[in-house]
Amino acid sequence: MKQISFAQAEHQNRKKVTRRERFLAQMEVLVPWQRLIDALSPSYFPNAAGKRGRPPIGLERMLRIYFLQQWYALADEALEDAIYDSQAMRDFVGIDLAIESVPDATTLLRFCHLLEKHALTQRIFEEINAHLAEQGLFMREGTIVDATIVAAAPSTKNKAKQRDPEMKQTKKGNQWYFGLKAHIGVDAVTGLTHSVVATSANVADVTMAGALVREDDKRVYGDAGYTGMWKHLDEKKDAPDSKCCVAAKRGAIKKMDDSPMKTLLLAIEKAKASIRAKVEHPFHVIKNLFGYRKVRYKGLAKNQAQLFTLFALGNLVLAGRCEGDAGGASVS
Repeated sequence: MKQISFAQAEHQNRKKVTRRERFLAQMEVLVPWQRLIDALSPSYFPNAAGKRGRPPIGLERMLRIYFLQQWYALADEALEDAIYDSQAMRDFVGIDLAIESVPDATTLLRFCHLLEKHALTQRIFEEINAHLAEQGLFMREGTIVDATIVAAAPSTKNKAKQRDPEMKQTKKGNQWYFGLKAHIGVDAVTGLTHSVVATSANVADVTMAGALVREDDKRVYGDAGYTGMWKHLDEKKDAPDSKCCVAAKRGAIKKMDDSPMKTLLLAIEKAKASIRAKVEHPFHVIKNLFGYRKVRYKGLAKNQAQLFTLFALGNLVLAGRCEGDAGGASVS
């Protein structure tokens, strides 16, 4: 066996970079920090000088901690512990334990309340998208619409003895789901999310199409659940060059006899499906990479506020992949 010196071993260890370190280094570059700070500063403790209580922590530091919570799906207390345990997280936030402590869970909770109160998560979403648009990553040639169900706790073992009244149940296939539905509009070329709406799970996908389409979209793509979408797009009805490309229901084509017409229809459906596939990428990022499988809060308003942040950060991951900077990124 080949022997290596202690100095060589140390050099090799220093060269190793974990997936977490790599991901956070990518986010350090991709997040438009100064733009977000300028946009959110007027609502973040504009004049705390001379007031009693804890001194306000810098906005950039709180944003970094808040983004860590979204990327790693951690509760407030768990995030505090994780930052203490992870050197990569401390480096990202800019905390040196020799001279300062990690902001506690209560501080993060108050920051989240501030974001909700002033609708700042929607502002984060808008500013990040504006930053990406300036880089030419929103083509505005069409929109893909889709929705995904996010589960909520069905238990009634709580003080109110009831489930969240703003969450509803719906049936998909042969299975019932309880929670909310996240509706999104995605750029048909780049797959970046430009519109987000949260509703209870029992709201039909097609009814929210009008809230997800941009005014200048010439094409709107959706799966079979968006059949009849045209009547929900009032501003598009009079546009002669606008078109809704909705997937045909499988049963209708399946019943057709084999013929050149059936072959042509199958080819058309395959082409439409290849375009619609882009809408699954944002769902993959927030559910599989960020671990957002269940709602964190009660009520639609708080959960929609979190969805704005999640899809904004998801856009950065996807944009990084488009540019070849974050291919295969993992937050682990």
